[in-house]
Amino acid sequence: MTSLAFILLLAFLPAESARSKYPPKSSISSPVFGPQQVYGLLNGSITVTCFYPPTRVNRHDRKYWCKESTRGCSTITSTNGYTAPGYQGRASITDNPQEENFQISISELTMADAGTYQCGIGINSRKLYHRVNLDVSQGSHIPEGAELFYVKLHSTLTMTCNFGSEYESTRKFLCKMDKNGCVNIIDSYGKVDEDYIGRTLLSNTKAPGSFSIMITQMSWEDSGLYLCGVGVYGQNGETKELDVHVYEETSIPQGKPTIFGVKGSSATFECHYKPLKHSSVNYWCKWRQNGCYRIIDNSGYVSDLYEGRVAMYDNPDNQTITIILNQLKDSDEGYYWCMTDEEEEQKSSTELKIVEGEPALQGKKDVEAQEGSQLNLTCLYPCRYYSYQKYWCKWNSASCTPLPASDQRQPGPDVTCDTDDKTVILSFDSVAKSDQGWYWCGVKRNGLYGETMAVYLSVTAGGSAGRSLEVLDADVPSPPEGDFTPQGRANSAASESPNQSGPNTLLLVLAPVGAVLLIIATAFAVFKYRQIKRSDLVSVGSYRTNISMSDFESVKDYGASNNACVKETQETRIGGDEFVTATATPESAAETKKAKRPARRHPFLSSTPLAPCWEPQG
Repeated sequence: MTSLAFILLLAFLPAESARSKYPPKSSISSPVFGPQQVYGLLNGSITVTCFYPPTRVNRHDRKYWCKESTRGCSTITSTNGYTAPGYQGRASITDNPQEENFQISISELTMADAGTYQCGIGINSRKLYHRVNLDVSQGSHIPEGAELFYVKLHSTLTMTCNFGSEYESTRKFLCKMDKNGCVNIIDSYGKVDEDYIGRTLLSNTKAPGSFSIMITQMSWEDSGLYLCGVGVYGQNGETKELDVHVYEETSIPQGKPTIFGVKGSSATFECHYKPLKHSSVNYWCKWRQNGCYRIIDNSGYVSDLYEGRVAMYDNPDNQTITIILNQLKDSDEGYYWCMTDEEEEQKSSTELKIVEGEPALQGKKDVEAQEGSQLNLTCLYPCRYYSYQKYWCKWNSASCTPLPASDQRQPGPDVTCDTDDKTVILSFDSVAKSDQGWYWCGVKRNGLYGETMAVYLSVTAGGSAGRSLEVLDADVPSPPEGDFTPQGRANSAASESPNQSGPNTLLLVLAPVGAVLLIIATAFAVFKYRQIKRSDLVSVGSYRTNISMSDFESVKDYGASNNACVKETQETRIGGDEFVTATATPESAAETKKAKRPARRHPFLSSTPLAPCWEPQG
């Protein structure tokens, strides 16, 4: 009964993942790495390659190959030029600092050459070494040794396996060895170990029966012995050993493994790379269990599903490629890969997680304008972006081309920034059909791209169709305050009123109103007639207005101080060569003194200086 309970307990324990089978960094004794087992034939030859971290000290330090015994590790050959007796002429060592390895070659193998060796750096047996077992046999065939992979921490590992055309349609897989067998990492049926989701990819290559496996964001726990194969491990098919060692090197910075994006906003990804000798295609794709869906590349390709949403910027100064994805939605969650067609290690993966929230950049996302009209696209930004560089750009498949600021005086749309209202405005003096498309509003800081907002502009042909006030709101004045209603609208509303009475009722209502209006109109006409009798018609430029002569007379008593002395006759300059002579009568002067009312300044006279005057002396 106790045994049964123990078995049931083991059944419910969580399965150990492939990643936990390998010891952590602290248990790795040496960064020098090479094959664990080498096979050679009698009278034949072997070549052993050992890798080391490419530090300045390691590149110039002594490399050696020694054989272990009870008395220590005796040097066979070293880069200092030494070769032990019995190995002269058949053992050599070559350092390849550019390739970060050194090679040992031994020819004319004897049975005495079998044993345990060390390939190392510096002084013998001082931790910087790797142990290699050499087996010499007399047969005609030797087992194939494991293929070695020496991989930088956080970089990408690419492995290729070929088993021939007879296995073209057979299941393909990669598994990692442990004490209990081989744990599946990924296979061609879409099964992926939980620790490798989003960062491993299996894809067929051109040769029938061959395939490649890529693993990004390599960690210390990814070191170990792997098997790539066809069929089912331990049952049928074939396998090949892949020996992987991870080491640390920080010359290439790594991007964030996880990015959080607000729904409706944007996310920015960075791909780091080293300049390549030959031009290559850099592309960005979304990981899937059966492949990586290409979204954009630096040759101008953009997937139709991402039109107007994604842009790629190459920054050769800091050796990065920046990708911006906007209009984020829930389906965008997943893993995205930076890829290149040449350098295998220059690949990386980043996870994108979508969270709820409010985008910081706000504005209308879909705008329609008539051809030939004026238009302002407005982008509102929050206080935290006050010190950021703001821009508008027009999207195309190659990139998003920034539009010039208004002070650069170039034809076409220009950009202005109102820091008081916290808006960035893209202005079109006259919208053209070619202006139709996607526009992005965005922010930058220290050369790094930040949040963006996408707007689609639709341009319609000009005609009698009414123009959208919402689209042209920046160029249309606000309606006047109050309860003013246009006459046409009021008439329309009256004609549509359902409460209509007969003609007699209408006459009874309108007759008193008409009488009152007639009395008011008569009184107003009399008042205007008297006013015109006492005023002259004055022409000012293209305007004509009635100005009362009493306004001129009141200046003498109530005008500004620099015009305080005004005679009964004066000349006032109105136009270019136009003078108006005003003569005050004793009657009007008397009326002015009796009224004692304040002077009224006419809008045309407020900017018209009066002729200087003076009082006679003595």
